[in-house]
Amino acid sequence: MQGLGLELTSAAPFSVGALVLALGVGLILSLALRWHFQRFGSTLSNRAEFAQVFPFIVLTTIFIITVVKSSLALSLGLVGALSIVRFRTPIKEPEELAYLFMAIAIGLGLGADQVIPTIVAATVILGSVGALRWSSNGGDTKNLYLSIQCPVPEGERSPIPALEAVVDRFVSAGDMRRIDKRDGSLEATYWIDLANSGKLTELVEALEREFPGIGITFIDQQRVPVI
Repeated sequence: MQGLGLELTSAAPFSVGALVLALGVGLILSLALRWHFQRFGSTLSNRAEFAQVFPFIVLTTIFIITVVKSSLALSLGLVGALSIVRFRTPIKEPEELAYLFMAIAIGLGLGADQVIPTIVAATVILGSVGALRWSSNGGDTKNLYLSIQCPVPEGERSPIPALEAVVDRFVSAGDMRRIDKRDGSLEATYWIDLANSGKLTELVEALEREFPGIGITFIDQQRVPVI
């Protein structure tokens, strides 16, 4: 094998300083990625919770690549280990998968000592996506149907005025379309107009605080398939 010029046992030098630098830059980029997802993501649920995993993914990937690249044996062992790993958590939105790939790509680039190219690429990608999202949302609003199921114990007054007060705080325009009351529960359907997805998250949190046990459903009319 030596006659062929192949050194299977050669190892890239391991530098603690380079690892610390990569982890520091990775932390900054992962926080930027987390902010970008919370600000420009279109996922309607658990955005804040989902974004918390980005720093962990980026820093872990940096550590793995930094260690593995110094040894061919470790590289082969990593391939074998990953072949038996199964992730059971479903990804509900393609956008979430795209951000996960971005986090892994940042970790791979920094772990391979490509600090400047990784910073430039991440800045260009996140900046481009942010600009496209901002331009598309700048003159466009979200038109949704909001369905609320609220428990109403016997003897208590109707929660409709309180519901309308909460909804009116977060929507640009709104109109109650239907009310059903039966078996100690109230179901109200609104058509609402939101300026951006951030208002949707704030509305959900406010409703959950004001009405414990409430059920909330949103229907985006623009994404309902036409049959």
